[in-house]
Amino acid sequence: MSVAVQRPQGRLLVDGISASISHAARAQFAFRASTWTGIVGCVLQVILVHLVWSAVYGSRTDVAGVAQVDAITYAVLGVLTTTLFQPFIFDSMLGRLRTGAIAFDVMRPISAVPLALARQVGGTVGQLPAAATALVVGLALGAIALPGTWLSGLACLLSLALGFAIALLVNFTVGLVGFWTLEVGGAFLIYRMLAQFSSGALIPLWFMPDWLTGVLTLLPFSAQVFVPLSIYVDRAPGWHTVQAIGLQALWILVLIALAALVWRRAVRRLVIFGG
Repeated sequence: MSVAVQRPQGRLLVDGISASISHAARAQFAFRASTWTGIVGCVLQVILVHLVWSAVYGSRTDVAGVAQVDAITYAVLGVLTTTLFQPFIFDSMLGRLRTGAIAFDVMRPISAVPLALARQVGGTVGQLPAAATALVVGLALGAIALPGTWLSGLACLLSLALGFAIALLVNFTVGLVGFWTLEVGGAFLIYRMLAQFSSGALIPLWFMPDWLTGVLTLLPFSAQVFVPLSIYVDRAPGWHTVQAIGLQALWILVLIALAALVWRRAVRRLVIFGG
């Protein structure tokens, strides 16, 4: 009897997640000018990052123990990773809060949380053309080297998946600010700047003071970008690689608990406002 009830529920969840991803992805392509602007912007970032880091190194092949090819590869992949991990995904949450549609999400027989996360995934899918085009340009410029070893490449893929999960959870939690303020623009800008700097997307943590690096590694942002990309260029993966990936997994557990706590409080606030 219980199995018969669970199957439709599971099917509803799968269908809801699929529809949310599809809808969010299509919304990204609704305005062609915006799509093309995003592609051009991402390509320009890759070109500029390549030129800047090449100029920084100049004729030197090594700075602070970091090879030029590794620094440029890291910086270019950092642009692509940030494009996929930090899309403008809060508009849908804000719109549903302002129109009251979030109430229907809460009353549905399936949880609104996986649907909200699915919309974020759809936003990332919408950024794939920009990231893919910029990747091709980066390869054509010779700005992206092969991973340090084949093991580094495989570990990087796993680490990227975990980093993406961390980004989804943090993005979702920040988006819940709208339940209290009905405006997440300011919070999003602050978060985006903090995330880009603290994650090592703008400047690799290798080049930061030791005390600052120690502080930033304690935050979940470095687990989004710095950890997977540093694994990618690592020519001697080992136990430290396993530890880095394990820390990412730990952050996911912590952020799931935090997101669940904030979500429960947000829903209570929604009920209070609704009388």
